[in-house]
Amino acid sequence: VQLQASGGGLVQAGGSLRLSCAAAGINFRLYTMAWYRQVPGKQRELVASIDSEHSKTYQDFVKGRFTISRDNVKRTVYLQMNSLEPEDTGVYFCNTAARGRDYWGQGTQVTVSS
Repeated sequence: VQLQASGGGLVQAGGSLRLSCAAAGINFRLYTMAWYRQVPGKQRELVASIDSEHSKTYQDFVKGRFTISRDNVKRTVYLQMNSLEPEDTGVYFCNTAARGRDYWGQGTQVTVSS
């Protein structure tokens, strides 16, 4: 299983970024996909997830600002991030739980300047 994340970068507060994560090696449409992040000084935390029925969950700190989506044809999960805040700075990872274990992408850095 391979997860390849991209789309991070440097943006000013209030700006937007769109993260992408392309999956290979799994029957993508069957699995819940998730985005996590690790911000400086904190443990890795769940940001949002989307299951095989496209049902979505969000953590309170991103509700109304971030949107998770998936394209099963492209085998890709997205995270549209709007109204970014300096507190959103960190490394963002895509994740799936398949075949009894967690798989992680390599992470993509998001930096939000004030």
